[in-house]
Amino acid sequence: MSVLQQRISSAQVLLQRAEQLCPGVEGHQKLCGKLQAELRFLRRVEAGQLQVKESHLHSTNLTHLTAIVESVASLEDVVALLHVFTYQDASGHRQTLVVDVVANSGHTWVKAVGRKAEALHNIWQGRGQYGDKSIIRQAEDFLQASRQQPVLYRHPQIVFAFYNGVSSPMADRLRDMGVSVRGDIVAVNAVTEEGSDEEEEEGEDEEEGEAKEDNREEEVAGSELTRVDRSTVVASLAFPAQVQVEECRRVNLDITTLITYVSSLSHGHCLFTFREPVLTEQAAQERRLQVLPQLDAFMAGKELFACRAAVTDFQLILDTLGGPSEKERAQTLLARLRVVDDQPSERTLRLTTSAKVNQRSLTIFGTGDSLRAVTMTANSRFVRAAANQDVRYSVFIHQPRALTEGKEWRATPI
Repeated sequence: MSVLQQRISSAQVLLQRAEQLCPGVEGHQKLCGKLQAELRFLRRVEAGQLQVKESHLHSTNLTHLTAIVESVASLEDVVALLHVFTYQDASGHRQTLVVDVVANSGHTWVKAVGRKAEALHNIWQGRGQYGDKSIIRQAEDFLQASRQQPVLYRHPQIVFAFYNGVSSPMADRLRDMGVSVRGDIVAVNAVTEEGSDEEEEEGEDEEEGEAKEDNREEEVAGSELTRVDRSTVVASLAFPAQVQVEECRRVNLDITTLITYVSSLSHGHCLFTFREPVLTEQAAQERRLQVLPQLDAFMAGKELFACRAAVTDFQLILDTLGGPSEKERAQTLLARLRVVDDQPSERTLRLTTSAKVNQRSLTIFGTGDSLRAVTMTANSRFVRAAANQDVRYSVFIHQPRALTEGKEWRATPI
């Protein structure tokens, strides 16, 4: 089978695998789209529409895309693929970073590396093509970005997964930086003749070539040039099934959660058809899945907070719409909470207000952020709108339930 036929066959198999892995996850279509584009390119070559050298077939993006698919298959709780994060570099300039796989509910960022250990090592030692950015430099970018994107107030763990090996000195350097390494770690030998090192045949893939900069490699310790000995595998490190993350023990309740917690719907009174369609839908949702056990399970054993703005507005809504039992449950719930002054975090104050980002939400979520608490909410619109402005809050999102006790008298029992 020719190189071209092998590449086409590999792309087809890879696309089928990708389509079956975590469908619906953010970036899934983007990954499949990249594989489809690769397949179209190869088929145009096959049809004679494009004339390329055989060596160029080695420089397709398939190695990198293969590494991504293999990573997804090895990880749990994948929440995004090829996700673009924005961050500020050391100079304060806005930069973007593509994370191949975001896993473990956001706690793990994976960079999947398909290039061969020889090429990576040569670039690190200053023997790559002009402008090639070494893995160590890329690791610095990942660490810088992750420090600005906390999940539950902890920085995501960075994992570099090497599917064609990584040299032992590079692996050591990455681990010293705080980056986890996965894949075969191979030995290196000293180079007797500087010019004798074979050039890496495989070309630069799209992801590796994103950033072109000065080919300064000041991070290489010592001046001795070394060469990868692929035949000697020092260690082979697999992915851990799950990264253990210490649970955040502080919880901030927003207005939607306070209302849901005391609602008659949440306490068994859901066998009604209401005059209001939205209440009828919430009653049907409650019959399908009770919300209160989820809230209680998440709140169990944690410090519970609410800011004054949330409690004040909750009381106003309760006084207007709440029934006797709902008001009684509200007093019991409020007695469990620690009410704190409104204190929005600095990053919250930088958000631009809009229909979905109102001042009340900024105060409530911002106070939770200052407390380093997880905010419980049914307001997913605000969470998404804030994320669109690059502010991601630590949240527990649940279905909403309205105050319905005062409307049961005119509802139709089921």
